[in-house]
Amino acid sequence: MKWYVIHTYSGHENKVKTAIEKGLMGTPLEKQVGRLLVPVRKTFVIREGKKIERDKKLFTSYVIMEADMTPELKTYILQIAGVTSFLGINKEHKEPIPLSQEEVDRLLGITDPNRDVKVYSYMPGDMVKVSSGPFTDFEGIVQKTTENGTKLIIEVTVFGRRTPVELNASQVELIKK
Repeated sequence: MKWYVIHTYSGHENKVKTAIEKGLMGTPLEKQVGRLLVPVRKTFVIREGKKIERDKKLFTSYVIMEADMTPELKTYILQIAGVTSFLGINKEHKEPIPLSQEEVDRLLGITDPNRDVKVYSYMPGDMVKVSSGPFTDFEGIVQKTTENGTKLIIEVTVFGRRTPVELNASQVELIKK
């Protein structure tokens, strides 16, 4: 199966995803469709002094579909309310263009299996030196880390003031005592 991108009206992403899932249920085309994704990222909004968690769509107006594309499936998808087209269909090119494996891996958050995966283990209170980015060569103290340890909040001194800075763990190195 290959991955295709369906273009929808803005705000119709989840409606289109649901329509495809329900419409294909029990039909011969059901076996041709794998996963359907509307990629989202968790964000926070402060409303009336309260922190509210929200899902923010990464790609507005797009649904990502894993499928064995056939003319029947393409026709069915294009007839769903809210669908405008497939990515890649234009005047010269009449068939949807599948995503490359690299794009799919990035979408699914899969890293290159041949690349070394570095594990970071910084703890609040650790002294670190910033090795890249706009704060290169600044030293600071780790205040907070994310659950997976890839992002850090570091307190650095800028113009005599302590300033919290959010950095990737790959941008700092531990200062040995």
